[in-house]
Amino acid sequence: MQLSVLIFNAGSENEGIYTLSAEGENAVVAFENEDDAHRYAVLLEAQDFLVPQVESIDADEIKRFCDDSALGLLIIESGQLVVPPEKSKENLDWRPDDAPPVESELDQMRAQLEKLFRGNS
Repeated sequence: MQLSVLIFNAGSENEGIYTLSAEGENAVVAFENEDDAHRYAVLLEAQDFLVPQVESIDADEIKRFCDDSALGLLIIESGQLVVPPEKSKENLDWRPDDAPPVESELDQMRAQLEKLFRGNS
């Protein structure tokens, strides 16, 4: 099964994936329906949030990525109406203009993302 996720700065050294935080846990938001993911991305943009790119990925791959990254996974069922929170986290774990992480952290993150997306090429 394919899921759609929201990626920021896709293909760059500073790539990030959209997550929501609830009860102290960060969870990757994945959509069963690509059109729903695009609608959610437009809603984020309307709230002056960063503009994400919708990427399709195998469900097993994103589950492994979440497990390896200690992230939860929130799967939005097809046709389910969801809207972004009115207020986003003030201190993002990822910033588009930050200096890249140290090389070892960067290599680890890059390897995880490459492994994640390699199965979808």
